[in-house]
Amino acid sequence: MNDVEIITEFFEKFSELNYNVGQIHEILIGLEAGLDVSVYTNPEYDSYQMEEIRKGLEEGIDVSIYTDPNYDWKLMEEIRFGLTHKLNVSVYADPKYDWQQMLEIRRGLESGVDVSVYADPKYDWRQMEEIRLGLKDGVDVSMYADPKYNWLMMRKIRVRLSSS
Repeated sequence: MNDVEIITEFFEKFSELNYNVGQIHEILIGLEAGLDVSVYTNPEYDSYQMEEIRKGLEEGIDVSIYTDPNYDWKLMEEIRFGLTHKLNVSVYADPKYDWQQMLEIRRGLESGVDVSVYADPKYDWRQMEEIRLGLKDGVDVSMYADPKYNWLMMRKIRVRLSSS
């Protein structure tokens, strides 16, 4: 059997198992890289989720924290970024957060602020951003860290406090 025949047979077998071309492609990339593709060889993952798991395996990180098929690929990516930067991702590796909220929590962890002030799904990502920026600048965020304030109001308060 030549390489073309092997690849054709591989595609046919995986297609019969309900994998699409993108998923098969990610499995092939992993196999070529010598990775344990069994971690993501699951038709419940779309090709983008498979890619994030594959990238984590390539980086040598423990991907088990984000191999939940309920995480979309953007959530997986944010968790992977945190793991890559050796952050405590347990703070935000939770499906109660969307990827933008995860991003803001990760940014706070990276900059060393107390993310417990805003790591709460009651805040949208823009509110989280305003609280994070205030913490980073040493502003007393207790003046506006309240979900009743939208992000624009939070920004106005933060800027006013920063300039005083």
